[in-house]
Amino acid sequence: MGFYINMQIGFLVFASIIGYTLILYFTRKTTPSDSGDHSHNFDGIEELNEPLPAWWVWLFVLTIIYSVVYLILYPGLGDNTGFLKWNSQKACTDIIKQRDAQYQHIYLAYSKMRVEDLSTNLRALKIGKSLFINNCSICHGLDARGGNGFPNLTNNKWLYGGTPNEIRTSITNGRKGRMPPYGSVIGGEDILESTAYYVLSLSTKDVPQNLTSTGKLKFNTICSACHSLNAKGNKFIGAPDLTDPQWVYGGDFIDIKNSIKNGRHGVMPSHKDVLSKEQIHILTAYIFSLNKI
Repeated sequence: MGFYINMQIGFLVFASIIGYTLILYFTRKTTPSDSGDHSHNFDGIEELNEPLPAWWVWLFVLTIIYSVVYLILYPGLGDNTGFLKWNSQKACTDIIKQRDAQYQHIYLAYSKMRVEDLSTNLRALKIGKSLFINNCSICHGLDARGGNGFPNLTNNKWLYGGTPNEIRTSITNGRKGRMPPYGSVIGGEDILESTAYYVLSLSTKDVPQNLTSTGKLKFNTICSACHSLNAKGNKFIGAPDLTDPQWVYGGDFIDIKNSIKNGRHGVMPSHKDVLSKEQIHILTAYIFSLNKI
């Protein structure tokens, strides 16, 4: 964090403490006679601007002293870590290391088992589900069914392959899928729409053939390089099977047209620096098991 940002944070913190202290000091001796126009009468009862009770004043004093002591000992002024050199990131890392050490013998035992065998081991699956929820569910959902732009992991449809080794590779190294935009390459609006209709026709029979003839030619010329002439895709580069009605970015005409025109860019981050090999092994087994349900 920059020097000037640290200065701004420090100024705001100390200005707040000094301001609260001054307010407390100048209001500590307010008496009923000082109430002026602040008294209220209602139903024969007169309400006056009374001073705070002494115990309440001292309570505020203690909170101010506590805040100063806290800022000396702990972080609170920008990059300053305080006298104790404590920070939340280190504390979290230490807890994770303690938990990993506590369960390491379990991970090691499971790491010697085949993924296929672990995928039916209820105790291992419980650990795998916990790993999934903490690391994968933010994109793929708690039920692993994904969403727009995030693959469904339960339908046995895989962009990069669904064998244990392929799943493990995806988790370990991550994936970067990119379809370039063809809006300025494929031709005019009518050709773009015809291509979108042709792609749509690959997974449904509800598209009139007279709308797809030009699109088929464009597909065979441009799109087949990745998706292949039979439109079955290519798992080595993550090109999806376009004959399958399961779509990552939506499979209606508008969605397909937008994909062709603007392209798509999806990234799954690598987890090799987040999870140990043993944890990835169990997580692989859990994801592999989802397609057996």
